[in-house]
Amino acid sequence: MRVFPRFRSLSRAVHQEQEQEHDEEKNNAEQLSTSLTVWRKSLVMSCKGFTVIDCCGNLVYRVDNYIGRPNEVTLMDASGKSILTMFRRRRLGLLEEWFVYEGEVGNIRRRSKLSEPSKSPICCVRKHVNILHGNSNVLAYVFRGVSHSDKRCVAFTVEGSYANRTCKVLDECRRVVAEIKRKEANTKNVSFGIEIFQLIVHSGIDPAFAMALVLLLDQMFS
Repeated sequence: MRVFPRFRSLSRAVHQEQEQEHDEEKNNAEQLSTSLTVWRKSLVMSCKGFTVIDCCGNLVYRVDNYIGRPNEVTLMDASGKSILTMFRRRRLGLLEEWFVYEGEVGNIRRRSKLSEPSKSPICCVRKHVNILHGNSNVLAYVFRGVSHSDKRCVAFTVEGSYANRTCKVLDECRRVVAEIKRKEANTKNVSFGIEIFQLIVHSGIDPAFAMALVLLLDQMFS
């Protein structure tokens, strides 16, 4: 979004009115944001996964994985219904990409010892590998559909450091649509570390899809 400078000829009254409108827009944007607490722990014993709760303490999403680095990850709602399913595909050694599908994926077929669904994915998430050039701050690119080579098909870019739980998801216009942040404790001398953190979802991206990106970042950089 382009931000145009204010004209010097604006009167003080108009300037104050614009500031009020800006504050209202900011408040509206904050109201549209969703704050989720992400716990890097499964509710099922002997499983690795995630538990996600909202600001009221309600369970929103869950992930239960029975192996450490699976080629398939499923994001479920509180009742255990599959929302998004992600499949890993490795290409040319260092390249790692994931295809994201809606719901529970059936009709699985075997190809090169990797299970791949027969229906089309909604997007492809590719890990950014910075060898000699490029933006080292970029973690991953989200491509529309199966397009995973043309930068013009990039829908979102993830930047920051997942290890430090400081990431931003930016859309095509470089607007921040989601953020991963350290969770701050209300009590002094209490730290949640990196196992419990916040996912702030703004307008412009679905909360479930934002959580799916968290899962993929965890697979790529943990």
